[in-house]
Amino acid sequence: MKTLFSLLSILFISSLSFNSTDSVAPEREATSEWTVLFDGSGTDHWRIYNGDHFPSEVWKVEEDALVMRKNSSHSGSFDLITREKYSNFEFELEWMISEGGNSGIFHHVVEQPGRAIYWSGIEMQIIDSDGFGRDRLSDLQHSGALYDMRAANPQNEKPQGEWNHTKIISDGPKIEYWQNGEKIVEYERWNAEWYEMVRNSKFECQPSFGNAPKGHIGLQDHGDMVKFRNIRIREI
Repeated sequence: MKTLFSLLSILFISSLSFNSTDSVAPEREATSEWTVLFDGSGTDHWRIYNGDHFPSEVWKVEEDALVMRKNSSHSGSFDLITREKYSNFEFELEWMISEGGNSGIFHHVVEQPGRAIYWSGIEMQIIDSDGFGRDRLSDLQHSGALYDMRAANPQNEKPQGEWNHTKIISDGPKIEYWQNGEKIVEYERWNAEWYEMVRNSKFECQPSFGNAPKGHIGLQDHGDMVKFRNIRIREI
């Protein structure tokens, strides 16, 4: 199985095109100005995963936030993705999760009909650890973690009902996650350590997982209320 996974991963990579402010965060050389993806009003930069429309039946603009409000009358998945794809970038937003809620931020997403967003997209976890139950979570499932692969260190999410600031930096194969002013995760894709982490995760049998050099940013519909605001990105 491991040999098959590695072979499929290599084949998937070869089929793709390789077009290649927090107080202590290092400065990157920007190749473009910040693009505001959500400023509290319009949703033009977003659409549903594997679709072309914005799912306004579950995602609402409330005050200055983009809010996920799914209920029992809504079936199916309503994950959001950016209309544009990004390779090397600095992405940031603020998020607030509901009590006991679960969500996530995806990056380098490749749309695949019939496949969920996490089939290819890498997830930075968002969860209310205390409300969900810390004893039910592993270190790989707390907010800020590279979901199911690398724990956030420190685990510095703010209590439920408070805004958290997140930054994701993608620079070639190198990825960094920042939360509330601290770097909490860093890793490099496509090396031996990366493929070992994949083989030891739930993504072992997903050959497209994490392999795209360029893809969409995604916001997860996990069925729980979550708010996002001040969303922006710039290429580096």
